[in-house]
Formats: sequence, C-alpha cells, structure tokens
Amino acid sequence: MNHPESAPSLDFIRTIITEDMKANKNGGRVHTRFPPEPNGYLHMGHAKSICLNFGVAKEFGGLCNLRFDDTNPTKEEEEYVASIQEDVRWLGFDWENRLYYASDYFDQLYEYALQLIKDGKAYVCDLGPEEIRAYRGTLTEPGKDSPYRTRSIEENLALFERMRAGEFADGACVLRAKIDMASPNLNLRDPVLYRVLHAPHQRTGNKWCIYPMYDFTHGQSDSIEGITHSLCTLEFEDHRPLYDWFIRQLKIFAPRQIEFARLNLSYTIMSKRKLLELVRGGHVSGWNDPRMPTLSGMRRRGYTPEAIRTFCDRIGVAKKESTVDIGLLEHCLREDLNQRALRVMAVLHPLRVVIDNYPEEQEEYLDAENNPEDPAMGSRKIPFSRILYIEQEDFREDPPKKYFRLAPGREVRLKHAYYIRCDRVVKDEHSGEVLELHCTYDPKTRGGWSKDGRLVKGTLHWVSAAHAADAEVRLYDHLFVAPNPADPKEGADFTSLLNPKSLEAITSCKIEPSLAAAGPGTHFQFLRLGYFCVDAVDSSPDRPVFNRTVTLRDTWAKIEKTQPGRAGTGERSKTGELKGVAPLDRKGGEAVSVGKEIAIDDFARVDLRVGVVREAGLVEGAKKLIRLMVDLGEGRLRQVYSGIRSAYADPGVLVGKKVIVVANLKPRQMSFGLSEGMVLAGVGDDRLGIATVEGDLLPGDKVM
Repeated sequence: MNHPESAPSLDFIRTIITEDMKANKNGGRVHTRFPPEPNGYLHMGHAKSICLNFGVAKEFGGLCNLRFDDTNPTKEEEEYVASIQEDVRWLGFDWENRLYYASDYFDQLYEYALQLIKDGKAYVCDLGPEEIRAYRGTLTEPGKDSPYRTRSIEENLALFERMRAGEFADGACVLRAKIDMASPNLNLRDPVLYRVLHAPHQRTGNKWCIYPMYDFTHGQSDSIEGITHSLCTLEFEDHRPLYDWFIRQLKIFAPRQIEFARLNLSYTIMSKRKLLELVRGGHVSGWNDPRMPTLSGMRRRGYTPEAIRTFCDRIGVAKKESTVDIGLLEHCLREDLNQRALRVMAVLHPLRVVIDNYPEEQEEYLDAENNPEDPAMGSRKIPFSRILYIEQEDFREDPPKKYFRLAPGREVRLKHAYYIRCDRVVKDEHSGEVLELHCTYDPKTRGGWSKDGRLVKGTLHWVSAAHAADAEVRLYDHLFVAPNPADPKEGADFTSLLNPKSLEAITSCKIEPSLAAAGPGTHFQFLRLGYFCVDAVDSSPDRPVFNRTVTLRDTWAKIEKTQPGRAGTGERSKTGELKGVAPLDRKGGEAVSVGKEIAIDDFARVDLRVGVVREAGLVEGAKKLIRLMVDLGEGRLRQVYSGIRSAYADPGVLVGKKVIVVANLKPRQMSFGLSEGMVLAGVGDDRLGIATVEGDLLPGDKVM
C-alpha cells in the first residue's frame, strides 16, 4: 500500500477555516450557526447543513448556535420551532445555551436601519411591489431610480418612524437601501430592508408592525452573535455582496460568508414549498409521513441519526450542484441497522402449515441468535408448535427451475428449527387457492441442521400459529417514480410523478409474540424481508404497526432496469458477452460490430469527473482488483475497486494520476467493501490501461 499524499484533502470550507486559524483571524475563533426559518419541518437538505455547521465547529474547537430567522410572522408557527429543536437534538447536536432568534435583535436592527437613513444610505419608497420589480431592470438592462430616492434624510427618518407607529397600511411603503440601480448584481439595486406588515409575531406579539427582510437580518444577526464563518447554500452566493455591503456601512464585526452546494437527492423533493403542497394536498399523511424526506418522517420510518451523519460525511462538501443517488443513503442506513437491529421473524402473507407428525399438545422453545454481527446481543427463545405460518410465496405447487423453497415432496429448513417436507396440499375447491400445507418434520434436525449431511438448499422463516401476534406492516418505497421529480422535463406537475405504490399496508401479518410489546422506534430485521421499526404514531401493544425502513437489497435498481429507454442494461448471451456490446476480435483487437447507438441525452446522464488517485493497493483474495482511494474534490476520498490488476503489478504507480471517474454510479457493495464509482480504462488485445487526463484540471472538474 502506498501512502504519499494519502490523507484526504480538506474540503474548501475546512481549508478556508484552517487558513484563517493559521493567520489568527478572529483571534483563532471558529463560531458557526444553523439558522432555519420556522416555517416548516427540516428535511435531509437541512441535515447536511446541520452536520456541516455543528461538525465544523466541533472539529476546530469552536461553537455553533441555533438561531431561528423568524422575520415573517404570517408563515411561522411554534410547532415548527419545537420540531426543529427536536430534529437537531435527534441528529446528535447540542447548541448548549446558544439558542437565539432574529426577533431578539429587532430593536438593534431598527437602530441599524436608522443609522443607514442618517448616513444617506436608505430611503422610504412608496412604489408598490410590481413597480419596484419594474424599476429594478433585468440582467441585461440597468434599473432606474425610484422617484422617492432623493427624499431628504429628515423626511426619511420621519416616514420610517410613522411606518413603525402603524400609520401606513400593509404594502403602502418600504424602506430601501440606496446602493446602485445600475449594478450588474440585481441584489444591489436598492433592495428592500423593511416592509409594513400588521401581523402579530409569535414572540414579540404586537410590538412591531414593520419587519426586516431576510437579507437585512441575516448578516447583522451573524455579526451580533460574533459568527466567524457564515455557511450558506449556493443560492446565497449572489447575495454575498449585499451581506458585505451592510457590514461595511454599519462598521460592525464582519463574519465571512461561504457558500456550498445544497443536497439534491434522487427520487426526492427538497423544496419546502412543494413538501407543504404534498401535505396540504393530502398526498401524504403529514410532515412526518414516513415517505417524506423530512427528518421527522425519516425518524418515524426508522432512519437512524448515525446513518444520516455517516451519509453527510461521505457525500462531502462541494461548490458545484449535483444529485446524490438515494442508494448511497440507503446503503449507509443498511450498514448501521445491520449492526443494531435484532433479527426476528414475521410473516406478511401467512400460509398455514400443519406438521402432521408433531404431537398436537406439544410446544417447545428454540434458541435464536439476536444478531450474528454482535454476539453480545445474545439470543432469545422462540416458540415452536404443530401449526405454523410461512409466507405464501415460499410455496409453489409447480415450482420453476432454481426455486429452492417449499414444494410437494421437497424438503426445506425452517430457520432455527427443523427440516420439514411437504406431503399434501389443501386447496379451495372452487377457486383452487392453496389454503393449507400438511408436512412432516425430522426431529433429528433440531436447530436446522442434519447430522447425515444431506443437502437442503431452502431456508424459510416462520412463526408458531399458537403464539403469533397479529400486526400491521407498512411497506414503504420511493415517493416518486422519476429520479428528478422537480425537473419540468419529467412532468410539468411534480405531483403527477408520485409513486402510486409508495405505500402498501398489510393488515393480516403474523409476528413473533415478543414483538408486540416493542417500544416505538425499535429496529428489527425481519429475516429475508428487510429492516423494520415500530411506528411511533399508530402502533400500540394490542395493535402493533411496523414500518419497512429499507429493503435488504436495493430492489429499486432492478425495477429501473425494466423501464424502457434505459441505456446500459444489457443481458449476457450464452457466450457470456453482454448483448448490445460489440464483442472483440481477439486476434486483431478490433470490434466486430458497433453496439446499439444511443442519444446524446442518454450519454449526458453519465457524470464524468476528474479524480486524483491518493492511494492504490492490491486487494487480498482478489486476482483482478485494485483498490483505489480517489479524490473528487468532495472533502473525502472515494473507495473504488477496479479490475485492472493485470496491468499494474505495482499499483503505487497510479498514485497522483488524474483519472476519469463515473461519479454518479450507484454504490455497489462488494465482498471487499463498498465501491463508490468506476474508473475508466482502455482495453485491447493484451492491452489494458487506465484513462488519464492532463492539464490544470482539479479534482471534481467535469469531463465533457
């Protein structure tokens, strides 16, 4: 293994902070903040910001505040304030005694506004909203001055006092900054600082009838709190000149605003407005619907804070917008639940099984391990009796090839129990539906193993009919059928892309008896079915409800491959070649024929990025693979397994190479670890080599 320059490169935010600390800027302090608006529930996009702000503060020995930017009383509710605090704590972060509200600073902000008026930098304008928009101009045309821009300082002070006194109706006038109506940045064309709004505030009551705009509140609140690094998403980049202008004019402490790319997740909507539309339109049951990307919804579904923090760490921080495949989030979740979830048995679609040679009155308790990943979690006793339930799909009267489950005359293993053989099938005489199976068991196979070594390929989960509890199980899937439901090209109305199969409620399930008393949010792996948790809202001991958190494997990828128009879903022919891919003439190294043509739009779906190899080494036990740790400018290294070992006896020669990485490839769990992309290579007759790029390109730059 080679280690030159092997440490992950710092992301650009941490690089800036490191340089500031080296220069002793702000006395070496690091102070960040998470500033949500209390007008909705937090979602996964906010989780990235929370982890970044609180995480950076912790890493650099600093502080992080929680501040509510509560400047719009008509849209803010105490319900949102409470839910946001709950979500931040649930993610594992603590603001300690630093809980603030922008409304704490309304008096100071008002004084700042007076200062700008006295300095000739602000004026009261009587133009209406549409007129202000018209006067502002466009990206190619300068704006024009408001006819009220030349009002005297004295007149502006008097008018602003009257605004505060409530003498004007809503929308009658506003206070605007006096900057530059010809600025190429539209945010500097005399932005509005205050508007008249006769609405009570949840914290200040009726004290104010004028409220500051977000742009005027944001930077000054940062300054008042002594924030050193104000981390914002990219949409605020064009607002930074205004942020800095206010700081300079008011001559107050100057935080540094730094913008980063927001989180976009496939098959997911991150717009708070659209999420609210889903709630109000009745498309979901509420903000905490387990299909929603809100933290409260994900918590109810069974997501863990550890999995979300791991995901946010793995995706890193970048300056360029991109979409992260939801498969990576689900992979992080499976990794976490695999370690913590108890393995139990539940039957979703019960089929009655009678073991004819098992004594009618007998029952016994069998040992079952709770989690093979953690022996310290111990074992439990599960009841076994003459009548059982298995899954309907685990029996076929006429089984197809490679079907190793139960069938007439076939023997299978019951997990933790015995081998059983199906002898007779009872069916409904009218419909032909299978109602009951009659089987015999081998008492010498207790525990699920045979001393004679006979081969039994199928292992089934089951529950004892006499002991099983009834339960409702809710199978959740992606809320949308399109990877980018916000893209108008996918459909003008995003609600038309809702997945009609995003929820399947099954009410006749049978579960191990101990599960009925499990507390809200308890995680389980239902053997062979997926990871589930007890619903925190609807479940009760007499009517337990379980939510499927995530499947054991990513079935969505298989579903995608069945959709028409997808490139790269070739099948293997009898010769082992992929259909639609030109086989090679091994003598001449030339393609016999060209594969099926694709459209440019299909190719555009592949996100190729420049990566720099920081580590390269052999993979023990793999004859063809090399393990690469590749820097894509994300603030972390991606692990990529590549089948190029035959070309690089010493993988160390690849360290420092600029390679081409398929960055949006779904992460793949291999026996050696997770592979998070693919490195492009060229192949010919006895020739193999990794594709590299030259020039001043940086990690993460796009390859066209």
